[in-house]
Amino acid sequence: MEEKPLIHNMLCVEQVPPPCGLIIFGASGDLAERKLIPSLYHLDIQHLLPERFFLIGTGRSEMTHEAFREKLKVALHKFARAGPIHESIWDEFLQRFYYLKGDYGSLASYTFLADFLKKMDDKYGTNGNRLFYLAVPPNLYGSIIQYLGKSGLAGEKYCPELCMLRDGWCRVIIEKPFGSDLTTARELDQQISRVFSEEQIYRIDHYLGKETVQNILFLRFANTIFEPVWNRNYIDHVQITVAETLGVEHRAGYYEGTGALRDMFQNHMLQLLAFVAMEPPVRFGAQFIRDEKLKVFRSIRDMSTEEIDHSTVRGQYGAGEIDGRKVAAYREEEGIPGDSATETFAALRVFIDNWRWQNVPFYLRSGKRLPKRVTEIAIQFKTVPHLLFEPIRQEDIAPNTLILRIQPDEGISLAFQAKHPGAKLCMQTVEMDFDYESSFGTVPPEAYERLLLDCMVGDQTLFNHRDGVERCWELITPILKRWEELPPETLHFYRSGTLGPAESHLLLERDGRKWRQP
Repeated sequence: MEEKPLIHNMLCVEQVPPPCGLIIFGASGDLAERKLIPSLYHLDIQHLLPERFFLIGTGRSEMTHEAFREKLKVALHKFARAGPIHESIWDEFLQRFYYLKGDYGSLASYTFLADFLKKMDDKYGTNGNRLFYLAVPPNLYGSIIQYLGKSGLAGEKYCPELCMLRDGWCRVIIEKPFGSDLTTARELDQQISRVFSEEQIYRIDHYLGKETVQNILFLRFANTIFEPVWNRNYIDHVQITVAETLGVEHRAGYYEGTGALRDMFQNHMLQLLAFVAMEPPVRFGAQFIRDEKLKVFRSIRDMSTEEIDHSTVRGQYGAGEIDGRKVAAYREEEGIPGDSATETFAALRVFIDNWRWQNVPFYLRSGKRLPKRVTEIAIQFKTVPHLLFEPIRQEDIAPNTLILRIQPDEGISLAFQAKHPGAKLCMQTVEMDFDYESSFGTVPPEAYERLLLDCMVGDQTLFNHRDGVERCWELITPILKRWEELPPETLHFYRSGTLGPAESHLLLERDGRKWRQP
């Protein structure tokens, strides 16, 4: 087997968190078992968890500490990406894990949790440093936040009910969705801000923990060859695609009241757009990066009713085939009404009104039951101003395109033209390709590993600020309201296994462009 060359000039900086405890509300749920616990284990075997660390899981189910640990061991067997592990190593890792049954709407449960936390702080020497993770349905956020405040667990603020001010830091992690529209997002923010300061709040979007998303910043700002052409003078347009082969699966109750626009665009899609479009920050720090992202959000052009009708498309999947197997239509899925108007596909054309991006369209699309699972950003450059190689026509030459692959095969590729051996005039598109596994000999870590570590060290760079969340809802809410007003025929159906409704192609074809085939 050929030995891989050593990587030179590798500069690595990582910070091990201070002693702390992690409390997961909803610890017996799917998110904790599939993502959070395996991610903590992977951090532990890399020696990135503090030695003085404990975890408390809470939930409504009755369970002993030992039963909780056994349940998590089963989850590690299924979802840990590390190779074969001795049971003793898992046992040692899980010995710091505990479980408390509780009622999310009862103050008594939180005072009991507070007493137990005091014992854990004393046992593990964590200095009162605590991180609360809300891995629960969004309708429980308000209640949990309220009682964390009433019980004095929110920390860093005086608790008049208990006449106490606790030592150590306290942070709270909130999963999306951050509201369902502009009004509910503001209401949720008001509830949270009564108890926690903005510096304590970590609004998590797992897309921002993916290596290739973070690599957008390094690609742009650690290399001199890209930034000079990263503007309207050289870039023709940008396409952002998030495609899933899965249907609604077991999320019918959630998805029917949400849809693709709320589920993907208000958070993931606009965050990806911001990383591509932002100006260079003053420094690589949370406040500076968030400031530049907010400028992008504020520069995105608001859509009038006419522009919404012209520049947005919504669709819903019908029956079809995925990977050679027949799949049902959305309206035939269990738990979905037969006349549902919820969109499973959405496409938008947006513009950013600033000097860098004026009149450069950003095309965004996301959908379920598409032929391939892929998330990518395609930056297409303008064609050459004059083609020398007659009789080859300019329209026959594919433009240079930079592809940022977020998942599943994380990497970056650049397509350009080269002469093919043979005839005097023989041109072919070729690609320079970088992918993580072949270059570094390892697959990228799970996004939650990065995000959990950043929460513990207090780095908010990859988390959403309330101003950014609110501005994104300001952009999305008018589209949602307009779609609710439109007649049923404006919901375009597409066959499962295809690239979405044909009407979505008109967004680009009217501009003389076409969707890139991932």
